[in-house]
Order: sequence, then structure tokens, then C-alpha cells
Amino acid sequence: MLTDLRSYLPDDILTKVDRASMAVSLEARVPLLDHRVVELAWRIPLHMKIRDGVGKWVLRQILYKYVPQKLLSVPRWDSACPSSAASRPLRDWAEDLLAEEALKQHQLLNVGGIRQKWKEHLSGRRNWQYLLWNVLVFRIVSPCAVY
Repeated sequence: MLTDLRSYLPDDILTKVDRASMAVSLEARVPLLDHRVVELAWRIPLHMKIRDGVGKWVLRQILYKYVPQKLLSVPRWDSACPSSAASRPLRDWAEDLLAEEALKQHQLLNVGGIRQKWKEHLSGRRNWQYLLWNVLVFRIVSPCAVY
């Protein structure tokens, strides 16, 4: 919780919410980060936060009183970079952008290193999702990108 509070929330989630809301002139609020709610969450014992592998257990129990359970059981999707390009529809797109010939168009890129990390990522040996996502975004926005 401390790591989330100090780094993940301000450096990732809240930054994304802020940018997305500002892009459409929307003022966003995050009521669950009110200091009183956060202080209460710190006092709740772990067995009430996680039960049978399900997080936010006590919050879910409260919500079930007001919101139908089937609405709260919808699988989430992550807004972060795709973690497994090998099992997603983005694989072909990523492979095109990370192909050796395509990477050689950019003198700034270490083609061999990127290709090695892509192979390791696809094989499951290493998770290079963040580095690869940065390269993919660079390839898309680069002025010398060829499609």
C-alpha cells in the first residue's frame, strides 16, 4: 500500500487520470483517496482486504449492498502497456514495428538489443513490456517511421 501511495498512484494512475480528464476539459475527483478513507484503509486488517485471492474484499461487500454483483464482477482491462504481446492481437503490429529492417531505419536504436529483448519477451523468458512499449511508441511517433 505504501508503494502504491508513494509511486504507482502519483507516477502512473493519477497522472493518466489527470491527462485524460484535462484532454476533454473534465475535472476529475478521486474520492477513495480522501485522507479519511486512506487512513481507514490503513487500519483495516489484511484478512478483510484480501480474501480467497480477491482484493478489496471489504469494499466489495459494502458495494454488493447497493450495486448488483454481476456489475462488479466484470473482468478488468489494464490501461498500461500490453504485457504479453505474444497472446494479444497486437503481436503482428508489434512484430512489424520491431522487425530488423524496420528498426534499421532509425540510427538511434540498438537493433540487435531490441530484437533480442523481443525474442526473450515472446518466449516468456523475460518480461520486457515497458522497454518494448517505449520502442513501439517511438517507432509510431518518429518522423522517419515508415508504414
